[in-house]
Amino acid sequence: MTKTKEHAGDTVSLVYQCRLPLSTHTVNHLADLLRRHLKAIRSRWRALPPGRIVVIVLAVLRHDQRLADMAGGNNISATTVRRWWDELITLLARQAPRLDRALKRIARQGGEVVLIDGTLIPTQRRTGRANRPNYSGKHHGHGLHVLALTDERGRMIWLSAARPGRTHDITAARRDHILAHLRATGLGALADSGFIGLDDNADAPVVITGFKSTRARKLTPAEKDANRALAAGRASVEHGFAHLKNWRILTKLRTDPAQATHLLRALLVLTNLDATTAR
Repeated sequence: MTKTKEHAGDTVSLVYQCRLPLSTHTVNHLADLLRRHLKAIRSRWRALPPGRIVVIVLAVLRHDQRLADMAGGNNISATTVRRWWDELITLLARQAPRLDRALKRIARQGGEVVLIDGTLIPTQRRTGRANRPNYSGKHHGHGLHVLALTDERGRMIWLSAARPGRTHDITAARRDHILAHLRATGLGALADSGFIGLDDNADAPVVITGFKSTRARKLTPAEKDANRALAAGRASVEHGFAHLKNWRILTKLRTDPAQATHLLRALLVLTNLDATTAR
């Protein structure tokens, strides 16, 4: 722990160190990405070298550190950290795969099915009529709805745009034309009961959702067994969300909801980059 500038009343600002659980390869990859960008825009000078800039931005993403705190610990302004943040998030989000390309890649690798699910990213409660759609009655809180696809091992391959929290899974899937993309690549998908009704083709369904009981009709033992088998096959998609949410900035998102899609897709790229290195 080190001291920085002294203030009135014999108080000082203390700077502490913390561990950043990411591989050196991830940091070097992002630093090289930033160097190429700076060369392309002919930016000759930054307050800190690219490697330090990357570490600061990663600390904000991984540990949800406040921008002002990171700025004070590095003797720079919060505005500068914000600018670096926006720059790196934009560069990473550009590398996120499109839906059609992600599915074609799975098909080329010999995959037969993908896993699909939706989740809510909690956000701060904002006042005003414009924020009312972000309230999720299912989760009893404000947030943004995101749809994700993973491979059979739980590796996340695609993320949808961030939508208001009240959006239903099946609504998001229809807006992204998930069914058409799956049929075009010859892949199937395993989903939970929230996607029942997405695929109405009873003869050759692409999306398998299992069975759902009603007040008038209970599930048979065979249907319960089928649901258990489906749940076991879908378990990996929860692992994919868990890896994504290791980035603690998603614990309660404070950024502008309009910018959330870029942030989530940047985190998707980072998650897959670090997972590839860890193997």
